Amino acid sequence: MLKTALLASVAALLAAGPAAAQFQDRTIRVSNGVQEEHPASAGVKAMATCAAEKSGGAMKLQAFWGGTLGGDLQATQSVRSGTLEMVITSSSPLVGILPALGVLDLPFLFNDEAEADAVLDGEFGDYLSSLMPAAGVVNLAYWENGFRHLTNSRKPVAKLEDLSGLKIRVMQNNIFLDTFKTIGANAVPMPGPEVFTALETRAIDGHENPYVNIETSRMYEVQEYITETKHAYTPFLVLYSKQLFDQLSAEEQAALTECAKVGRDTQRSVSRKQSAASVEKLKEEGMELTVLDPSEQARMREMVRPVYERHAAEIGQDVIDRAQAAIAQKRNP
Repeated sequence: MLKTALLASVAALLAAGPAAAQFQDRTIRVSNGVQEEHPASAGVKAMATCAAEKSGGAMKLQAFWGGTLGGDLQATQSVRSGTLEMVITSSSPLVGILPALGVLDLPFLFNDEAEADAVLDGEFGDYLSSLMPAAGVVNLAYWENGFRHLTNSRKPVAKLEDLSGLKIRVMQNNIFLDTFKTIGANAVPMPGPEVFTALETRAIDGHENPYVNIETSRMYEVQEYITETKHAYTPFLVLYSKQLFDQLSAEEQAALTECAKVGRDTQRSVSRKQSAASVEKLKEEGMELTVLDPSEQARMREMVRPVYERHAAEIGQDVIDRAQAAIAQKRNP
């Protein structure tokens, strides 16, 4: 009986050995510039649960929020150098590293979330991801930052002329800078962690961000007016260090990639529900909401058309053409 039990134990160990070897104990640090209340947190939790299940508990995700490991660009540089495993970042700060990502910053590129999902999860999204390893990162999935809207502390903005003279913080990105200058604002590039204080001290009048970011960053404490412009849709990129990714087993790579997509689906769902709730919260906190009239949005679209032309060389005209073809296919299947 003892011999039988011993043989059974050996057989079990032999059977488990190869599977166990596929996954090493790892704690994967994940940086994000948003607060833990943001829907990105739900995505990270779903991804972590998935990774733990697939690895038998070997792969663990440790999240760092609010830019505690540095702003998006700084954390991305750490990922590129291999000193940090993973960052979840808006695509916009990375344009200086990979200019083709600027296509996602072009104003009024997408009409709605369904359109953005179809394009980013399809061939065009795969194409953009294929460019990223050359910059030292692997894009595991596209999550959602969302459609961006305008806030300010001076006056309601209901038409183009209302933007004149407003000092608006934009991301450190030439396309956003050009867009807001083109529509008449005084655009000020600034790192995310500095924005709240700059708004509080009235060094700047306003900024632009998705509803959820505006709410979770408590911008209602320093801003009075919000305008639903939907002037840009920005995704989050779930980036892993290529240097470290290449050191993972094929099974670990596959698990991370699959689990990032599980996290994506959860994160997008929570993001869209929370976005609607954030609008109500912002109004409850005293912000005055103006929904841009379609005719005014059309005026803005027309005014910013030259932005596409001015940035075609740096983004790549072929990249813009690919994006617009993918969008056209979604709009006219």
